[in-house]
Amino acid sequence: MQLRSVVAIAGPAGSGKDSIIRAILARHANTAYGLTTTTRAPRPGEVDGVHYRFLDNARFLLEVEQGNIPEHYYRAATDTYYGLYKPDLDAAIRDGKIVFYQIQIVGAKYLKSAYNATTLFIMPPTSDAFEQRVRARAPMSDAEWQERLAFTKREIEEESPWYDHRITNEDNKLEESVQRVIDILKQEGYDLK
Repeated sequence: MQLRSVVAIAGPAGSGKDSIIRAILARHANTAYGLTTTTRAPRPGEVDGVHYRFLDNARFLLEVEQGNIPEHYYRAATDTYYGLYKPDLDAAIRDGKIVFYQIQIVGAKYLKSAYNATTLFIMPPTSDAFEQRVRARAPMSDAEWQERLAFTKREIEEESPWYDHRITNEDNKLEESVQRVIDILKQEGYDLK
């Protein structure tokens, strides 16, 4: 079986996808976090090359034109681009790393076709538990919550069936979710060390 090098994990905000990825990275030395490239300004404490790769819009679009950002999306409300920087990914693979991306469906589809990535969708728990999780992360109005809920419902109904695997990350059961992802990846041919 050919060893595989890229994993795409998606899911609604608050589903626990980042916690799952970070737990796997902490346990396996041959793993790396795939950075997203963005044109938004760094938030306090964020470091270029650690949290994101930060570019201005002109440089981002030049990198797209040169083929270094093969997939991206644009958030019109904030005039912000997000995408995958291929030279970083290729360098990590050359270094023997298994690269984990927390990524939207456009990126997951690219990684699946270009890198034979395994794709996983992390499902939130019950809607009540999910609401508590999301609201605990950032206070929001009822209108904002309804907008977030509608977006999440669309992700679950329209996008999640496309993914290779769907995992529900129940409250207080992160370890079980992490182990399930690890088990899936081993079955899929990843050599986690």
